[in-house]
Amino acid sequence: MDSIDKLLAELKAEYKEGKNEQKQSKPTQPTPSIQSPQKSASLIDNLLAEVKADFQEREHAEELRRQQELEQERIQQEQIKAKQLQDLSKFAQSWLAKLDLFSPEGLWFERFAERYSSKLEAAIDYLKDKESIK
Repeated sequence: MDSIDKLLAELKAEYKEGKNEQKQSKPTQPTPSIQSPQKSASLIDNLLAEVKADFQEREHAEELRRQQELEQERIQQEQIKAKQLQDLSKFAQSWLAKLDLFSPEGLWFERFAERYSSKLEAAIDYLKDKESIK
């Protein structure tokens, strides 16, 4: 019986080794992974960083838009002032052409214009102040 027991023991050992090899060669099925708190915190940090970056980008774009609007407003104001000056210049030329130099206003204007480089410049300044009084 010794030989039979020996044979049975060898078969048992081979059988167990075969089972172990089958277990090891079996593809392991993915087990549902439970993320560690560290990994979860890292994902949240990444998400928050993305949201912050997106918010900053939008804020920057809004600031650029505001600056462009202010620049457009400034340009429009300059154009309006240039147009007003052009209109006032035409009016001053017309006023100078009609001014009687021997009238009290004409004599006064001659003295007033001495401080200016041209009579037109003096007339523009005088009429601008005269218009702001109205």
